[in-house]
Amino acid sequence: MLASDAKPTLLKIADTLSVRFQKTGSGPPLLLIHTIRTQLEYFRSLAPLLATSHTVYAIDLPGHGHSPIDPGASFDEPYFRRAVIGFIEELDLSDVTLVGESIGGALALTVAAALPHRVKRVYAINPYDYETRYGDGLRRGNLLANFIIGSLQVPVLGAINASLENKLILGKIMGGGYHDPRKLPADLLAEFDHVAHRPGYKRVARKVLAGWRSWSKARDCYRHISAPVTLIYGDSDWSRPNERERTRSLIPAAQMVTLRNTGHFSALENPSELARVILATE
Repeated sequence: MLASDAKPTLLKIADTLSVRFQKTGSGPPLLLIHTIRTQLEYFRSLAPLLATSHTVYAIDLPGHGHSPIDPGASFDEPYFRRAVIGFIEELDLSDVTLVGESIGGALALTVAAALPHRVKRVYAINPYDYETRYGDGLRRGNLLANFIIGSLQVPVLGAINASLENKLILGKIMGGGYHDPRKLPADLLAEFDHVAHRPGYKRVARKVLAGWRSWSKARDCYRHISAPVTLIYGDSDWSRPNERERTRSLIPAAQMVTLRNTGHFSALENPSELARVILATE
């Protein structure tokens, strides 16, 4: 839970598309978009800090967390983008601040490009827009992540390895995205492992990775962004300095901030500093 008085609910966007979300706080709207392979609970430490001055909406992207799974969906960047746009339009949010990490960071940018009349500001954290191969970012974490994630693209073997994933393996892979892997919360890891046993979930995870080219192609949208953008990177993020600079150069007047001693999963590893940066420029 993000706050004791807030319960997640399901919002239907289309016949085969619904997303689970949680609303906390009061004030101008702020939408949180999580990383690859996580869910709205990913923001359980960050959301309360932002909810002191905003109405915070945290969502489970389609097929993630406890959002319903449409087995026929593509699960690439355009699909997730349409879902986030649908969420904003269904709730008729305006002057909304988008805060996203990893694939959520890339989505915050592409949604801002698509909805200039609704988006007030963007905070794109460690945006996952540098894929040059299957699972590129995740595979940069450590040797185990490189082997396991790389194997998922292989017919038959990929399905077998995906089915064998457990909390220990998931923890090692996610730990590769931390500056200090000891900060990965055990109870949250258990929740991620729990939802991974939902029917169809691991197939979705492979389909997200199979859409790797779409996350790099998302950069084509960045030049259309008119809202102010702050790019926030952990100093130990998977992205490389030249990739970060490339993203910054594509966005008109984007600012860039680097968080010290922070990896790819900054909302878990360094939520207080992340909130400070967001609230200082809001």
